[in-house]
Amino acid sequence: MELQKNIRNFCIIAHIDHGKSTLADRLLEVTKTVEKRKMKEQLLDQMDLERERGITIKLQPARMVYRPIITNNQETDSKQEEYVLNLIDTPGHVDFGYEVSRSLAAVEGAVLLVDATKGVQAQTLSNLYLAIEQGLGIIPVVNKIDLPNSNVEKTKKEIIHVLGCKEEEILEASGKTGAGVEKILATIIEKVPAPNGEMDKPLRALIFDSKYDTYKGVLAYVRIVDGHVKRDDIISMIATQKDSGVIEVGYFKPEMVAADNLQAGDIGYIATGLKSVDFCRVGDTITIIKGGIPLAKSLPGYKEVRPVVYASLYPTDGDAYNLMRDSLDKLKLNDASFVFEPESNPALGKGFRCGFLGLLHLEIIKERLEREFNFTPTITTPGVVYELKLKGNDEKVTIYSAMDMPDPSILESIAEPYVKLEIITPAQYLGAIMELMSNLRSSYLNTEYLDQERILISFEIPLTDIIVNFHDDLKSATSGYASMSYEIIGYRTYDLVKMDILLAGERVEALSRIVPRERASSEGKKIVEKLAGAVPRQNFAIAVQAAIGGKVVARETIKPYRKDVIAKLYGGDVTRKNKLLDKQKKGKKKMKSVGNVQIPSEAYLAVLKR
Repeated sequence: MELQKNIRNFCIIAHIDHGKSTLADRLLEVTKTVEKRKMKEQLLDQMDLERERGITIKLQPARMVYRPIITNNQETDSKQEEYVLNLIDTPGHVDFGYEVSRSLAAVEGAVLLVDATKGVQAQTLSNLYLAIEQGLGIIPVVNKIDLPNSNVEKTKKEIIHVLGCKEEEILEASGKTGAGVEKILATIIEKVPAPNGEMDKPLRALIFDSKYDTYKGVLAYVRIVDGHVKRDDIISMIATQKDSGVIEVGYFKPEMVAADNLQAGDIGYIATGLKSVDFCRVGDTITIIKGGIPLAKSLPGYKEVRPVVYASLYPTDGDAYNLMRDSLDKLKLNDASFVFEPESNPALGKGFRCGFLGLLHLEIIKERLEREFNFTPTITTPGVVYELKLKGNDEKVTIYSAMDMPDPSILESIAEPYVKLEIITPAQYLGAIMELMSNLRSSYLNTEYLDQERILISFEIPLTDIIVNFHDDLKSATSGYASMSYEIIGYRTYDLVKMDILLAGERVEALSRIVPRERASSEGKKIVEKLAGAVPRQNFAIAVQAAIGGKVVARETIKPYRKDVIAKLYGGDVTRKNKLLDKQKKGKKKMKSVGNVQIPSEAYLAVLKR
């Protein structure tokens, strides 16, 4: 316990681009964890994609040893206490909310970082609420005070409104210049509680992240809650019931450094030797096995993360299918929340149906395929997971698209995922946002003023209404000033129906979709117009229809080519012209009854592609 009193475990909560990674750089620099000559911007962001976008995708811990600046006429450094500061640099985006919640469960304190030029944003709030629920010590910090357009006083008022703290408790800092960083470190030592794990209890270690290493197998990023672990111990992942021997344990400085052991209060890694991150899931508990029996029970809060958004990925070249499968396999090695399975499409060929945590997760997978594997896939419009209740059956059935839909006669109800959506915006755009939301299936909850100029508006809305174009529409309606965050609040039954697309009377199964009954006509009209513009004309008219059951709700007709059969006639009786035109009409009628319409891949893409 003597060792634990000098440990401080904390994370940084911030919206995208509020300077979290830059502040982490300064903390590493001030504590001399990384030599100045080795420093580079966004040091903890390991991926090029993270640096370019200014976001944290993969969380990264760092262990810092800090000796506070001498105060009160202390005589020598030797009399000063050293503190171990464990920072977990977490993602800020809503897609990774569960990972963030487990990271917060691994620490005792959080630095709430707010950009002085932008104020409190939506994702700042969502992660702050998570931290408060975990009972963490919150240290509010106004960042980027060095910028000429910073408004420190206004930002402080917003923080006071959402946090209920006193103004003198809010620190001022600049991650870029290093101003105020020493004060942040001193406040972390003062206000973040020390861990209180019990060293003599059996091992309980919380997994807050994991990744695959070619030589050491799966590395579990852990917070040791109780007990201790060392090399060659036999451990068990309680939720997945997977056992393994410990190959190595160590800390992050921020690169991995092996250690003799990890004990209660520490944050570090355990090299498990396992071959898949599926066995080492975020939120699971690691314990020691003795006589084949796990010695401890699991920590609270674990849940299996399931994708909420699905989209199909197809190789642009059919021969690249195997290459794409291998690429997705390698991505999954480090991302247990990403799932995929083979599927085929009549026009697009063989591809994969992939599950994601959200749209940012989808974008990351797409970008990584392009950068790491030199591979650009075709992506269909994202959809959500539906829950079906069948007549005479209490069990719920999960489906991912209209192609999986059973016969309507055995269907009792369909439920879709709903989210609580929070939008922070300047008050002048309230009308534009309410108009935007009125066109969607949203329920207004409330409006809260953060200050005289900025408001927080809350809605409940089906996830499917916001996963494709909503973010762009919101930015357009607010000139780019609004920010949004959402959390899934469960499934709700709605009057949803399967809409079929028919081409020349033939059902095109791959283009069917699930839509709200009241929007079937408008959705159908969009699809048939797209398809009619993309399918090549024939020598006969082609009907493009959208239908619910046997009822057509939208229709377009692709006009036929017409050969001028009377061009060769010069004068003469009108009956000669009519005879030729009647013959042409009969020919077209016969062709229509026997002709097949082939849908080119471009036409499929016009309807399916994002």
